[in-house]
Amino acid sequence: MLKKSAANVAGLVLALFFLFPTYWMLTSALKPKGSTITSDYDLIPFSVTFTNFVTAWTKPGFLSSLGNSLLVTLTAVLAAIVVGITAAVAMSRFAFRGRKSFLLLMLVAQMAPFEALLIPMFLMMRDLQLYEHLSSLVLVYFAVTLPFCAWTLRGFVNGIPIELEEAAMVDGCGRWGAFQKVTLPLLGPGLVATSVFAFITAWNEFLFAKVLIRSQDSETLPVWLSGFQTAFGTDWGGAMAASVLFTVPALVFFLIVQRKMVAGVTAGAVKG
Repeated sequence: MLKKSAANVAGLVLALFFLFPTYWMLTSALKPKGSTITSDYDLIPFSVTFTNFVTAWTKPGFLSSLGNSLLVTLTAVLAAIVVGITAAVAMSRFAFRGRKSFLLLMLVAQMAPFEALLIPMFLMMRDLQLYEHLSSLVLVYFAVTLPFCAWTLRGFVNGIPIELEEAAMVDGCGRWGAFQKVTLPLLGPGLVATSVFAFITAWNEFLFAKVLIRSQDSETLPVWLSGFQTAFGTDWGGAMAASVLFTVPALVFFLIVQRKMVAGVTAGAVKG
């Protein structure tokens, strides 16, 4: 009993530790301007205002940047998931020469920092005449998230017994039919978890978006968010409110796919 209580207390403290920056961001967004960087900062805002949210919402370029981020992120993640799942099945189910070397190369590509890829990606997009086009960000985010998607989905495919596919093929399904009717439904939780992490990676990316896109009409939300810092200072209240708005699409995406995941798992359990 004592160990369980200690574990619960430790978990609560750890949760509060990780949630405190979010709480700080939200309370700072609700405070009047000028009260976010004072020495007597109040953890509980006694005077609440929504002026910062109005400032962030009406700041030029918010809606266009939101649309650009959604378009680029969803397109890149969808492409990475589709290609990643095919690669994962190939690496998990087929034995081919150089498979171990390919897996190692994919792991190294996943570990490469974004900064190391910046110059090669810039030169490539310039040569392809995609510089300052949103399609360049789609290709970059696709290339960045694909190794992670393929590697992660391979682990989920390995967890599905191959005997289930073989039984389906014995019953008359081809390899594609066995994958579509047996493996793919069981990959629901893995697809959701992988897509969430890939979405967050692409959604929060700033460096490539800043370098490859110069036009304000084509900038993404992370670049737009940096506009609250000017030569005259930083509007911290507006920046915190904009940060709250920035997290809303990612939170909505997670809630949507989480609901689909639970529904898929429940349906699979009933049918099984």
